[in-house]
Amino acid sequence: MSSLDDTPQHWARIQEYGSVSTMRIMVWIRRHLGRLPFRVMLSLVVLYYYICHAPPRRESRRYLERVWPLHSNRPLRWRTWVGLRHFLAFGQSLMDKIDAWSGIPIELKMSNEDRQCLDQAISSGRGGLMLVSHIGNLEICSAMSDKRDDFHVTQLMHTHNALKFNQLLDRSTLRRGPEIIEVSEITPATAMRLAERINAGGFVVIAADRVPLNDDGRTRSLEFLGAPAEFPEGPFWLATLLRCPIYTLSCLRDGEAHRVEFSPFDDTTRLKRVDRDAWRESAMQRYVDWLTDQCRRQPLQWFNFFPFWQTHDRTHS
Repeated sequence: MSSLDDTPQHWARIQEYGSVSTMRIMVWIRRHLGRLPFRVMLSLVVLYYYICHAPPRRESRRYLERVWPLHSNRPLRWRTWVGLRHFLAFGQSLMDKIDAWSGIPIELKMSNEDRQCLDQAISSGRGGLMLVSHIGNLEICSAMSDKRDDFHVTQLMHTHNALKFNQLLDRSTLRRGPEIIEVSEITPATAMRLAERINAGGFVVIAADRVPLNDDGRTRSLEFLGAPAEFPEGPFWLATLLRCPIYTLSCLRDGEAHRVEFSPFDDTTRLKRVDRDAWRESAMQRYVDWLTDQCRRQPLQWFNFFPFWQTHDRTHS
């Protein structure tokens, strides 16, 4: 008899726990009662979620065993505490999102090199594609665009859950968020819109660490943290179509502050059609290398609580 605990599911088909009303209450507590009451309530919610929902707890453990090979040899008490910290880090990221969209000051750190790179990318007027991942807190980077008239961002997202959360923040904080396009609904007309955004100096943001919602979406198996994992080809096909500068962007919590990292990745402006396949293969491997480095530096900030190494783990559970 199969159940959610032993039947791997596509990440987009895993039901979202909680409700919009619960999230709205949490936003109200943060904005009107302050950080401490919100942190206490959030800790209780996260603890309940960790105890009562085995599938994400199990996938968190599997990920931590990959990023920390010695994790499985530690005492159960230590492994449980680290797993709970992983969930608490995710809860903390929710509070940071609320702060960012509520206009509450957030300390941002950025190296001089990365800051100059971002300023040059914006001032060049060429726009570009930003490759991101589900590590850290990109909503803070999006909130940065609300403070700069010359920094225009369009987000491509995979699920309506993310849209739901952003719409909740828009209503609760009365601040306008970035333009969001559902990535599963990209058509030739959508691609033309994105090209227009970039030609006007804007930036398109897309995560490249989750497989497509539709089963016939193109993926490529690449070595990630010691085992093969499927990565979507879509963002890299899009990069060749848009023919523009490409960057990597991340926002990692660093103590009480957030460190924003912005770096050049490549440029497909002059990429020849005959070279596209080879470029995609190379670019995807470089992206996975970048993601691996991010996860090893801040392992508790990669928030993918689903069977990422699904095929491999099914045969080794």
